[in-house]
Amino acid sequence: MSSATAQPPEPSPRTAPPAAQTVLAFVNTRADGSGLRELFEDGDAFTQWLAQYDDFGGETPATDADAATARELRDALVTVLLAHSGDQDSLGEPLQHAERHLRRAGSLYPLATVVTAGGVELASPQTGVERVFGTVLAAAATIAQSSDWGRIKACRNPPCHFGFLDRTRNGAGLYCSPGCGSQVSMRNYRQRQRNHTPPHA
Repeated sequence: MSSATAQPPEPSPRTAPPAAQTVLAFVNTRADGSGLRELFEDGDAFTQWLAQYDDFGGETPATDADAATARELRDALVTVLLAHSGDQDSLGEPLQHAERHLRRAGSLYPLATVVTAGGVELASPQTGVERVFGTVLAAAATIAQSSDWGRIKACRNPPCHFGFLDRTRNGAGLYCSPGCGSQVSMRNYRQRQRNHTPPHA
């Protein structure tokens, strides 16, 4: 038996960084029409979801108004992630609206800079639900400072829009799974067939 000290495994190149995991956990809470239910439907549902995540504060009581705020923040982030995927419907006014909302959120949930010997990070100095929203913004700000920000995307297959980290070599991934890509290809094929079908005499 070797006496060498065991080394921790190298992180997988397909493993999302912690900040990206935080953003994706928050945005992947939407009902998508294929069985996933809305996890921010009301205060009780939002509270139950928060209880599963220590990163977001764990057991944090939330109201229906908090759940509505969470949905608005999430939808703004999803629009940005769709823009990363080149989704045409999310560009222009929808993206500008989302970015304005995120700027407002940034002023409502300001972040603190935490400096240690190991590095610098952003963290929310607030408590309760405000800390939850600040934590999401801190994670987005952290990942946005890295080369991975443009790779945090939302699936272009409507109504999926599932958030994912694009780990393709050239960063050209558009869909969260091959299944979603196939669905879009099939819809496009059927649309082309309809467009080329001559009208009945």
